Amino acid sequence: MPALLALALLLGAPQGTPGDNFTARVMQGRLVEAGNTGPAYQKQLWNHINEPFAAALKACIVSNTPADKSPFTVVADVAPDGKPHRIDVQPATPVANCLATSLGKMTLPAPPKLPDHASYPIEIDVSIVP
Repeated sequence: MPALLALALLLGAPQGTPGDNFTARVMQGRLVEAGNTGPAYQKQLWNHINEPFAAALKACIVSNTPADKSPFTVVADVAPDGKPHRIDVQPATPVANCLATSLGKMTLPAPPKLPDHASYPIEIDVSIVP
């Protein structure tokens, strides 16, 4: 099943306040990605997970046939040891939820330390183009 996968990663500021929401996490992520640590960590992250992430997405599409191939966004926080947590997706389609579960099983590169934050969020926009 040939599919062109267009993936864009944006990195974000750590989250965790009770009032935060998905949109706020995405917007803060975009701000931090444009900061000092964003571009270097994005490159390191994708060098490490590009192939397993793409394979997981393909597997999620196959396991949810007929798959909803609508674009979606994944947000997660990366702990200092590289373990992703607080993973959320919108819209929460079966493919998006499957990919979120797969991401939760991956170990990512250790993120840079951000002042006053225990973890480093990432934001991933996913588009699937047949």
